Amino acid sequence: MEHTPPCTPFPLPVPVPRPRLLGSAGMELIRQFEGIARLRADGRVEAYPDPGTGGAPWTIGWGSTGGDIGHGTIWTREQCDARLAHDIERFAREVDRALGDAPTSACQFDALVCFHYNTGAIGRATLTRKHCSGDHAGAAAEFARWNRASGKVLKGLTRRRAAEAELYARDGASR
Repeated sequence: MEHTPPCTPFPLPVPVPRPRLLGSAGMELIRQFEGIARLRADGRVEAYPDPGTGGAPWTIGWGSTGGDIGHGTIWTREQCDARLAHDIERFAREVDRALGDAPTSACQFDALVCFHYNTGAIGRATLTRKHCSGDHAGAAAEFARWNRASGKVLKGLTRRRAAEAELYARDGASR
């Protein structure tokens, strides 16, 4: 999977081919917060229930969920890495589609993909509407609202949303 360069400003806005791709800063953030949980002694990875619900969605590897993952699912590290690459491409396309032609820096895009990877909410989030209307300060403030699972505030989600908002607010070139 190709990655765009980390969030660095360009001297002038440079057109970037569509669809936009997740950069290294976004990938690092996803890996940091998703981690590889439930690593077994044999090096394989087993699925675990959602921390917020204690059940669905079952998760494996780098935060992967889906109908093929449930209690008793066990993957190799290579399967986890391959699924992450596949999922990232899908989530980046969905974010790109939701943003349309709205000017978006590399850091903003990476933060939004990280948010969407975790929430699946890019199409319904107020932060997307604020971003597309050019209210970037308002959009950055919206990340903090997404820190609950099953109605409970989770420390890990609070930390993740703060990191996403920080990445979103970094200077970078629009694409």
